[in-house]
Amino acid sequence: MPPHLIDGEPHSHAHDRPRRVRQPGEALRIGIGGPVGSGKTALVAALCRQLREELSVAVLTNDIYTTEDADFLRRNAVLPDERITAVQTGGCPHTAIRDDITANLDAIDDLVAANPPLDLILVESGGDNLTATFSTGLIDVQIFVIDVAGGDKVPRKGGPGVTFSDLLVINKTDLAPLVGADLTVMATDAARVREGRPTALISLTDDPAASEVLSWVRSELGAGVGTQA
Repeated sequence: MPPHLIDGEPHSHAHDRPRRVRQPGEALRIGIGGPVGSGKTALVAALCRQLREELSVAVLTNDIYTTEDADFLRRNAVLPDERITAVQTGGCPHTAIRDDITANLDAIDDLVAANPPLDLILVESGGDNLTATFSTGLIDVQIFVIDVAGGDKVPRKGGPGVTFSDLLVINKTDLAPLVGADLTVMATDAARVREGRPTALISLTDDPAASEVLSWVRSELGAGVGTQA
C-alpha cells in the first residue's frame, strides 16, 4: 500500500478537538509516540506478535520522508503486509498526528476497508520530543515511550507526552546500570508528574512480550466503547 503524503505546514498547539466515540464493533485506536530511538517500533512489533493470533490488528506508522518503520515491521513479518501502512509527514511528525490528521484518517479508512473487521489499530508517530501528543480525533488512547538512555531526569521534565499520556512506558530498563540511570528515581518522578496515570517500566530484552504493556492494551480493548470521554 503506498504511503500517504501530507504537506508540511507551520504547526499549531490549538490541536484539541472532541474525543471520538468508539462504537461497538469499531477498532480501538492506540497512538504510540515518543522521542527518536526510544523503542516505539520495537514495542509495536512486540504487541503485534502477542496479539495477532487472538485479534485482528493493523498498524499505521508515521515518518518524515521514508517508510522506514513500516518497512521494519514488514521485514520482521509481525503482520501480513496489507495490515501495515505508512504516512510520510513531510515535516515535524506531530503535524500529522496532532495538527492536520487528515492523512492519518485517510490511511486508517484504507486499512479498515482492506482488512474488515479490525479490532485494534496501532498508530505510531515518528520520533518527536516531549511535547508530542495525538489529536483526540485520531486515537482513543495514547502510549508515550521514553527510554533510560536520556537519563533519569526525563520524567521530571514533564511535557504533555510524559504527563498526560494514558500510559507512560519507560523502556530499556536493562540499560540503566550502563548509563547511570536510577529506575527508582524515574518511577517516583513519573508517579508525581502523572498524578495517578499508569507507568510501565519495561525491557524488551528481558521481556520480549512487553507483558505489562500488553496487559494494559487488553484492558483498554474492553473499555470505553460507545461512551463520550
